[in-house]
Amino acid sequence: MTPPRAKTWGRVGRTPVVRVRGRGPGRVSMAGMTCYKPGERSRMFYAVREYNGRKDQPKGFGWRDFRDLLVRTRAQLGGPIVLVWDNLRIHLTAPLREFIAANADWFTVFQLPSYAPDLNPQEGIWSVVKRDIGNLAAADLSQITRAVKCRLKQIQYRPDLVDGCLAGTGLVIDG
Repeated sequence: MTPPRAKTWGRVGRTPVVRVRGRGPGRVSMAGMTCYKPGERSRMFYAVREYNGRKDQPKGFGWRDFRDLLVRTRAQLGGPIVLVWDNLRIHLTAPLREFIAANADWFTVFQLPSYAPDLNPQEGIWSVVKRDIGNLAAADLSQITRAVKCRLKQIQYRPDLVDGCLAGTGLVIDG
C-alpha cells in the first residue's frame, strides 16, 4: 500500500505531504498480452488479481490463470497464436508446457532470453500503467485495483499506444 514515488506540485515554500496508512499485506498482480497482426489494429488482453492477505487466496497468478488468459485470447482473436514469452518462472512450469504441447496446432512459443525486458512490449504497457497511477494515494487496495483496471481499459482502446510499446522494443512484425 506504500505509493510509488512520483513528481507533484505544491505552493511555493510548502512541501506537499500526503498521509497514507502503513503497509498492508495486499498486492495487485497483472498479466497481459499485446497482440499484433499485420494490417489489423493492435490488441491487448489482460487479467488483474487482487490479493488481500487471506490464507485461502493465491498471492499471484498460477499456471491455470495463464492458460485461461491464452484460451480467452484465442477465442477473441479467432486464430493461431505465436507467443513471444519472457522467462517468468510460472511460464516454464510443467503443466503449462504440457498445455502448450497439447495445443501445438494453434500455439507456437518463442522464449525471450533470460533477462530481456527491453524486448517485451508488454513491459511498456506496465510502465505506462504504473506511471499514470504514480500519484495515486489510495485509501485501500480496491481503489488501486480500480485505477489499474481503468487505465488498462483505456489502453485497450488506444492501439497507437500498444503499437508504440512494440516500436520501443525495436522489434518489427514481418508478415
